[in-house]
Amino acid sequence: MSYQNQYGHPPPQNYGYGQPPQNFGYGQPGAPGGYGGGAYGQPTAPPGLDPQVHQWFLSVDHDKSGKINMHELQQALTNANWTHFNAETCRLMIGMFDKDQSGQIEMNEFQALWNYIIQWKSVFEQFDRDRSGFIDANELCNALNTMGYKVTPQFANHVVFRYDPQAKQRLGLDNFIQVCVLIKSVTDMFRQRDSQMKGTIQVAYEDFMTMVMLNKP
Repeated sequence: MSYQNQYGHPPPQNYGYGQPPQNFGYGQPGAPGGYGGGAYGQPTAPPGLDPQVHQWFLSVDHDKSGKINMHELQQALTNANWTHFNAETCRLMIGMFDKDQSGQIEMNEFQALWNYIIQWKSVFEQFDRDRSGFIDANELCNALNTMGYKVTPQFANHVVFRYDPQAKQRLGLDNFIQVCVLIKSVTDMFRQRDSQMKGTIQVAYEDFMTMVMLNKP
């Protein structure tokens, strides 16, 4: 597999994202303003924070700690078939936006994560040609090549086989995000070793094992 550009964090900007639609990929968040003046005080969004994102944060933060952990995020995010996002995708995303490495994200970090998901949802929908809510190996191959990763249909088939837990030969949004994040991470490590940009490297066994272990699925 060779490469052209770096993608994955965030996705290509030309796909855009805009405002998230109502009930996008989440369970019901509860009625707006339903928190009154509890631990958060008035439910007015802080300056610079999207009011809808603020309301979602309050809904997802079940223990009212002012932070969201992986389990709370997982309960809030759903695929097209209403299954919750897998735990590994949520762990990856928390880790990407958790600046203090506490295992949780605060409100501003949540807004960055929200925008990240919206961007990937836009990419996902562009390549979900049949509007099934899932991407098959052919659609995944087209998506990765469009994003600059030169991959073969055989590689895409291997990826779908590996990351399709229900063996239906397709990926939901959560697994699509997980795959793209991991491919981007591995590609970055590859590029660090490919100083002449040839698309090939020589790597020692332990160096290879380090790359694998740092990007374990």
